[in-house]
Amino acid sequence: MQFKWRYLITVPLVCLICLWLGGFLYFCYQINHYTQSNEKTDAIVVLTGGRNRITESISLLNSGLADKMFISGVSKRVTISDIENKAGVTLLEPYKVELGYKAQDTVGNASEIKEWIESNNIRSVRLVTSNYHLPRALTELGTYHLPLKIVAHPVYSEKVSKNWWHSWGTLKFIFAEYNKYAFVRLRNLIKI
Repeated sequence: MQFKWRYLITVPLVCLICLWLGGFLYFCYQINHYTQSNEKTDAIVVLTGGRNRITESISLLNSGLADKMFISGVSKRVTISDIENKAGVTLLEPYKVELGYKAQDTVGNASEIKEWIESNNIRSVRLVTSNYHLPRALTELGTYHLPLKIVAHPVYSEKVSKNWWHSWGTLKFIFAEYNKYAFVRLRNLIKI
């Protein structure tokens, strides 16, 4: 009788671990194989927090890939000039940029972006964030089921190795990001 109880506990647990590990490997593959599109969108939305995100977004706006840009998660009292100085780039048309000061995390970013999209009648966006952050950001924004085309635009950082298995620091970082992403997916699944 005891053998049956062990079997009933062990088999689902092993299956769950295999599913989780498989998901982690797919996540690692996915974040390193995004493609960047030159498709024009109504707007560029960028989430603060990672290296090179703002610089990349300004470059995209200056290149004419959108007519507006929204930066979500900006610290209080930061101005567009401050952002230009910190990023080391110049906006050709700074009046096209709006700053969002409400968001404190990815959930807040999605909410803030949703409000901005709805108030500006946006139908397509280029979502700019770090490659490792894109799956979670897309999932959070997707919870709102907006009638919106989203072009994912990954930003790669030289500090986060694509060969994550060679760097203990990168492995821990990617592992933590995957767990956050898995939690969001599970949370959304339970809501349904």
